[in-house]
Amino acid sequence: MKKNDLTHGDLKKQILLLAMPLAFSGILQQLFNAADVAVVGQFVGKQAMAAVGANSPVINILITLFMGLSLGANVVISRFTGKKDRAQVERSVHTAILVALISGVIVMAFGETFARMILEAMSVPADVLSMAVLYLRVYLIGMPVILLYNFESAIFQSQGDTRTPLYALIASGIINVFLNLFFVIIVGMTVDGVATATVISNVISSLVLFICLCKGKLPVTISRSQFHIDRHLFAEMVRIGLPAGIQGMVFSISNIIIQSGINSLGTDVVAGSSASANLEIIGYYLVDSFAQACTTFVGQNYGAGDVQRCRDSLKWSLIESIVIGGSISMLIVVVGKPLLRIFNQDPTVINYGMMRLVGILPYETLNGAIDVISGAMRGYGESMKPAVVTLVGVCGVRITWIYTYFQSHRTFDVLLRAYPISWVVTLAIMVVMYVVLRRNGLGEQRP
Repeated sequence: MKKNDLTHGDLKKQILLLAMPLAFSGILQQLFNAADVAVVGQFVGKQAMAAVGANSPVINILITLFMGLSLGANVVISRFTGKKDRAQVERSVHTAILVALISGVIVMAFGETFARMILEAMSVPADVLSMAVLYLRVYLIGMPVILLYNFESAIFQSQGDTRTPLYALIASGIINVFLNLFFVIIVGMTVDGVATATVISNVISSLVLFICLCKGKLPVTISRSQFHIDRHLFAEMVRIGLPAGIQGMVFSISNIIIQSGINSLGTDVVAGSSASANLEIIGYYLVDSFAQACTTFVGQNYGAGDVQRCRDSLKWSLIESIVIGGSISMLIVVVGKPLLRIFNQDPTVINYGMMRLVGILPYETLNGAIDVISGAMRGYGESMKPAVVTLVGVCGVRITWIYTYFQSHRTFDVLLRAYPISWVVTLAIMVVMYVVLRRNGLGEQRP
């Protein structure tokens, strides 16, 4: 397990080496998702483009609860890695894989049952609704393998390996792009074509990682006889991951409320916002990659009992997140118009897309700082407090904004102000909370 040890060495370099593959994985995943939007936008029309974009908040809310559990699995496995307890690492890995598959089936069944009802509640425009439902129903078929890939990525990340999931994603993503073009241009499918391509590519990426685990890519032995859910380990994953998952769900609900506001402004705004979101999320993945890296570093070093290295991990994760994430976010704003034309040539759509880029990306580092501090506290096993702060600060402010000020000033730029305002409020509360917890001995007692 020595090569997976993050408890020694140059933190600045190690954090960067762990975070950048995570960032590239997130960005590539988003680019491949953007390929869905671009293909239907260019070859089907802006209604199809809006149908795919309108589904993003729905898909997020269906998977974020279980994504939180994958974060809990990461922390649990990281701690045992820091303690050099291989037996517990292996038990945790087998438990995590089973939880992923079972969770995926649950999410798929729920989503298929309520797909149309959810989209109707979001006020998806009538000319988009049928295609949006079709896309969602096909996409949900792949939910078990989607969650499996994310749990497998968390396993690799807990061991300090973020490159293997990246390689698996690159291979499956390239296939996804070609299948998008094949199903839409050659076969003549619409949104169901890009959704089918996404399902197939996720099967490939999750299968690649599973084979790597079986062949000993990590110092973990995968054995069919060991596949059972360890109740104690599962309970610890839930204790750490459930607050993050609930936070993500409520966060997604707030985004659904915002998306409903966007939907009420017409198809052009929905299409422009959808195109912009596919670029804007690149900045998010950059800053969030350092938050994920921070969780892993704090988890391993907390398990090893090195509190000072945990605190240094937070410091350097914040610095690198602000410098790298902030720089790339501003670059995207500068070249925003040419990038938006990849999705659609309509000038009105492009103008709305630029409005969203300018309204959100310059403030993305605030969001990154919130996530890094939250990630550090989750590495310590303190998951509930940052979840509550984020729920109150981000979700509370956004929901309040939509149902108060936006109701009397129904324009796109007014709606977008909910993002930076919510980040400022949340970051201020988060910093105060972290300082108080640190003074009270956060991380000084080894788990």
